[in-house]
Amino acid sequence: MSSPQSPLVLQGVTPPLRLSDFRLAAFDMDSTLINIECIDEIADAAGRKAEVAAITEAAMRGEITDFKDSLRRRLALLRGVPASALAQVLNERLRFNPGARELCAALKAAGLKLVLVSGGFTYFTRHVAAELGMDFVRSNELELVDDQLTGQLVMQSWGDICDGEEKRRMMLSCAEQIGATAPQCIAIGDGANDLPMMGAAGLSVAYHAKPAVREKAMVSIPDGGLDRLLALFG
Repeated sequence: MSSPQSPLVLQGVTPPLRLSDFRLAAFDMDSTLINIECIDEIADAAGRKAEVAAITEAAMRGEITDFKDSLRRRLALLRGVPASALAQVLNERLRFNPGARELCAALKAAGLKLVLVSGGFTYFTRHVAAELGMDFVRSNELELVDDQLTGQLVMQSWGDICDGEEKRRMMLSCAEQIGATAPQCIAIGDGANDLPMMGAAGLSVAYHAKPAVREKAMVSIPDGGLDRLLALFG
């Protein structure tokens, strides 16, 4: 018999809410829509998972406040990892978190546009975005030379690292493109680098999140699936 789920934790919101009040939902990827931190799993192929995962965990808890610096430190440890490791992580380790497909489908059916904003990598966001029907995507591009990771990122038109501020900018830019306002946005994440977009959104949702994120979110889903969010809407 499965354990009973903990109740949703609400701060400053009183259900039922109306989905019609929202027009856009922005999602983090790693440990939110999917079950892994991709960079940690890539590091596993290099025998450096413990070292990289420790930096990831500290960054997500907010103990390392410069996400860009933490990412560069982790990337440097991946230099020389073969491109085949990316395929192995995608095919063998990446799984969608419970309720991810259901929540995205329900939001799309209600007319919301979906945004995937990730401090992770395009190799994985392309797959996730296609599977979930995302309308907009922003993430980091790993540099490969001779089918090996260089430990660097590729510069894109908007920059090279999608950190917390870039997540916020992307969410608000996408909202503007569709004629929506910040209060019409939902932002869903689990780590410290999700707080800027969560703070700008009309509804902020923490999913199985770090303590600092749970404390600031309007809705916290402590266990169970992402689709538990739908219970708030009448």
